[in-house]
Amino acid sequence: QVQLVESGGGSVQAGGSLRLSCTASGLHPDFPLTRACMGWFRQPPGQERAWVATASSADSTYYVASVKGRFTFSRDDAKNTAYLQMNNLTLEDTAMYYCTAVFGGFCHTRTRQDDFTYWGQGIQVTVSS
Repeated sequence: QVQLVESGGGSVQAGGSLRLSCTASGLHPDFPLTRACMGWFRQPPGQERAWVATASSADSTYYVASVKGRFTFSRDDAKNTAYLQMNNLTLEDTAMYYCTAVFGGFCHTRTRQDDFTYWGQGIQVTVSS
């Protein structure tokens, strides 16, 4: 069973940076991470979970408009790890962040929760003024 574990969250002041990591385990040899489309979602307090970014193994990345230019999604498939570098954080970025993955299909169309199969437990990011 594929498991995703997020790390790197925490508290930071507005304008600061954090880097989230997502490490995958339990991968079947026929389904290495290179075959997966990976994503990040976030859920601010009292709000619905929403799409943040998606990345294919070919380094094609897609972002929601509110984070474009500030967040960078990268992958190191040899380490079974994906990263979300978050710069110039604002109060509106405070949320629980979730890593997610799905095998097969086109990556660029995947922006909904039900587009993805595997989910991490989430990690808190808190931005303060």
